Amino acid sequence: CEAVHERVGPRPRRQVIMDAVERLIDLYCGLLKVAIALCLAAMVVLVFTNVVLRYLFNSGIPTSEELSRWLLVWLTFLGAIVALRQHAHLGVDSLVRALPALGKKICFIVSYLLMLYANWLLTLGSWKQAVLTFGDSAPASGISVGLFLYASGLVFGVSAAVILLLDLVRVLSGQASED
Repeated sequence: CEAVHERVGPRPRRQVIMDAVERLIDLYCGLLKVAIALCLAAMVVLVFTNVVLRYLFNSGIPTSEELSRWLLVWLTFLGAIVALRQHAHLGVDSLVRALPALGKKICFIVSYLLMLYANWLLTLGSWKQAVLTFGDSAPASGISVGLFLYASGLVFGVSAAVILLLDLVRVLSGQASED
């Protein structure tokens, strides 16, 4: 086993760090998938219970609608992080596929810089809204709007920035495939 290691040589330190970051992001996305499932389960339980209570007992859970809406927001943002990591968002790449390797690389870099800029705007806006509404309480639950609702945009923004920057570094260092 040592002879094979000597022949191939040790991996560059940068590659070891990149692989560790990739594994960490994959673990994070696995945890996000669990959180997404929990959000969905909580939404189903809240809405179903509220429907049953309203039709059978003419009552309901006052916070059900509000919490379901907020869980949907969190579910959407967390799902967008996982989709970004898996490169699962919709895209039209028929023009880019026709370009030579250098053209593809340039298009990728430009598109990722634009995504980072849009992500910065979203993160900044979420931060400003979170700060602005931190003291505001939701009408039904009394939970801080800034802390619970707008924090989802911050979590997405920071997570997306890390994923986008990692992909950009992989392309700039020549570690990404042509696809």
